Amino acid sequence: MSQSQRPRQDGWASRIGVILAVAGSAVGLGNFLRFPGNAAQNGGGAFMLPYFISLLVLGIPLCWAEWTMGRYGGRHGFNSSPGIFTAIWPHRAAKYFGAIALAIPLFIYMYYVQIEAWCLGYALNYLNGTLTDPASLRQTLQLAPTAEETKVFGEFFSRYVGSHEDGALFHPQGRSTLWVVVVAFLLNFALIYRGISKGIESFCKVAMPLMVFCALCVLVRVLTLDPPPGKPDQTVLAGLGFMWNPQPKKLLDPGTWLAAASQIFFSLSVGFGIIINYASYLKKDDDVALSGLTASSMNEFFEVCLGGLITIPAAFVFFGLALREYAGSTFNMGFIVLPNVFAQMPAGRFFGFLWFFMLFLAAITSSVSMLQPVIAFLEEGFGLRRHASATILGLITALGCGYVLYFSGETKALAEFDFWSGTLMIYVLALFQILLYGWVFGIQRGEQELHQGAHIRVPRVVQWNLKYVAPVFLLAIFGSFCWQSGKQQLVATWKDPVKFGSVLFMLVVFGFLLGMVHIAGRRWERQGKVKYE
Repeated sequence: MSQSQRPRQDGWASRIGVILAVAGSAVGLGNFLRFPGNAAQNGGGAFMLPYFISLLVLGIPLCWAEWTMGRYGGRHGFNSSPGIFTAIWPHRAAKYFGAIALAIPLFIYMYYVQIEAWCLGYALNYLNGTLTDPASLRQTLQLAPTAEETKVFGEFFSRYVGSHEDGALFHPQGRSTLWVVVVAFLLNFALIYRGISKGIESFCKVAMPLMVFCALCVLVRVLTLDPPPGKPDQTVLAGLGFMWNPQPKKLLDPGTWLAAASQIFFSLSVGFGIIINYASYLKKDDDVALSGLTASSMNEFFEVCLGGLITIPAAFVFFGLALREYAGSTFNMGFIVLPNVFAQMPAGRFFGFLWFFMLFLAAITSSVSMLQPVIAFLEEGFGLRRHASATILGLITALGCGYVLYFSGETKALAEFDFWSGTLMIYVLALFQILLYGWVFGIQRGEQELHQGAHIRVPRVVQWNLKYVAPVFLLAIFGSFCWQSGKQQLVATWKDPVKFGSVLFMLVVFGFLLGMVHIAGRRWERQGKVKYE
């Protein structure tokens, strides 16, 4: 039996399952915390113009390209990016680009699971009442009776995540946080161990509707908030104005366009190496056109309609224009400002729990998807069974998580992992995939493959966009990013031992992945799975 005709050991059980799983991988903390702050800081309503241009030029077209290439690679016997890229471009170099698609979700998981654990920990702290009484919390933290509530919640966050000192989480006071991280870490691996249909798909079928329910409950409460006594101007409507009133001058700022494009990549999980892996488990006639559009639309609903209506408006009611100093920081917004809001909100304990539990669900549907690409590679590249591949991946990610946990001071290690893997490498992979689709796979073959079993007709202009417009647009955005942030980041990394160590750790792991990809490629050659031109 040829490899392309072999029976699948795992796969999606239903069409709605794969849509929810892909949407789950995209819907995360960036939708509810990063997007509102980005919009407020980068022109409000004016931000939405470059946002939607990036969505139409880069986001959805690249999403379709990943779905198309993933299903094509799966039909030719591959589920991992190194194999899929080789199936599309039968050249010895192709598989090494696939190593980038393995490294990105792997590195992101190493720190993302910790933020996920913070959300779970905050939800538990709302259940036991720790975060509902600022006066009691002030005494527990041994702060001055005159300390403002924002400072109280800021101090709690600092101690909870260990940002005040390296190694703080390994002291007795930080063990409660460590245990929550361990629980989140093991829960992710329990889900990934069960496989695509029984693990990821089954969980997302429950988690996504539950996430919508929690978000709608919090949204209704936010939209019915009354302004604080003596501050009649701090209404929900004014909060919406604070976020969405357009600032046209921001359209001339390259940083606004950069922020919009970055947000799209985070929003849709394009350039992460996840969608291409998920799509590889589809059958030949499974719809990728409508499924890709549906998953993207679902993500936009969570981001614009829910994330855009909850976070900033709720915080504005209690903070007013003073919110400006917090809106640009995801962590400050999510873990300092919002607990302050829930402390002043009627029934704040209940809605605080709902909010952070929803964030935990959003985070875990994303983090579990980050493990699947590497699992797929270990299984098909080395013939490993699920338990062996999960064990190897568990050891690698545990080392990375341990590094980020120990060097928690000022969250330097976390920020460094996020910059290099969660931003820079995503641009590189997205650019490679666009060029691979438009100039190697070819837009004629791409259009034919995209419409195989499709329930909608995608305009042909999308194909021309992927070949000519999207690469130029992405190069311009990437060039602006390197010009604005690259040199500054390199200097900061070189001067700081923790940041330099973070980059060195990632380079070692990436080198290890490259070596494994090389070995797997030689194995595929011996098996006759790949034939180079």
